[in-house]
Amino acid sequence: MLPIALNHMTAPRLRYDELFALARSLGCIGVELRNDLSQPLFNGDDAGKVREAATDHGLRIVGVSQIYPFQDWSDETERNIRTLIDQAVACGGESISLIPRNDGRTEPDEGRLADLKSAVEKVLPMAETAGIVALVEPLGFLASSLRRKDEAVRLIEEIGATGRIKLVHDTFHHTLAGGGPYFVEHTGIVHVSGIVDPAPSVDEMRDDHRVLVDDDDRLENIPQLKELLAQGYDGAISIEAFSPEIHALDDPEPALRKTIDFMNARLA
Repeated sequence: MLPIALNHMTAPRLRYDELFALARSLGCIGVELRNDLSQPLFNGDDAGKVREAATDHGLRIVGVSQIYPFQDWSDETERNIRTLIDQAVACGGESISLIPRNDGRTEPDEGRLADLKSAVEKVLPMAETAGIVALVEPLGFLASSLRRKDEAVRLIEEIGATGRIKLVHDTFHHTLAGGGPYFVEHTGIVHVSGIVDPAPSVDEMRDDHRVLVDDDDRLENIPQLKELLAQGYDGAISIEAFSPEIHALDDPEPALRKTIDFMNARLA
């Protein structure tokens, strides 16, 4: 059985405790919580209560998201990162996510990469002190300031952050960025979602297209997961669907169970 986790983005109308109950019923190993939903992080509850609830459900909190855009460094950015780290530690979270700027701004590579490296250097001691992993997520969109994982890996290795700063392998963004090396040794979590709409070209694919994985998937989730597993990846595989179609489900459990069963069967 795959180590499946459930990202709160997939069922954003649920309270965190309802998300926990759903994840447990699906046999998930954990959940990812988010601070960018219409409801507040932890639904306003104390982080300690959230930690206890996760433990009671036999779940890990594999991540708490997110800081955007993390490389636009300022006093506010630093405060937000420290706050998110504190929240993650208090609820038993294993990681936080750092999302690069995605506004289409054009700038020389030298300046772009220098800003990214500087930000990662500043996050590193915070993550080390807290004993938490900071996840950098390259976004495959043409407007993204960090599309390629090799650039992120080079920065991580240059500052000696291997093991403390890791990558998100997102099957959607991996496809949008044109594929490339997997860097399993640097991968902290895998995000899966599917696109079944035949209309958009790869460059036209957006978050709203991201549904659950099935036989009609255009992102090649199964080949990607096979390669990750073959290279030794053994971390969480988190379902992260952004589509309003999925968000509108009054009971997402049957659809989620179907996609989990599909992935397990294909990867058995």
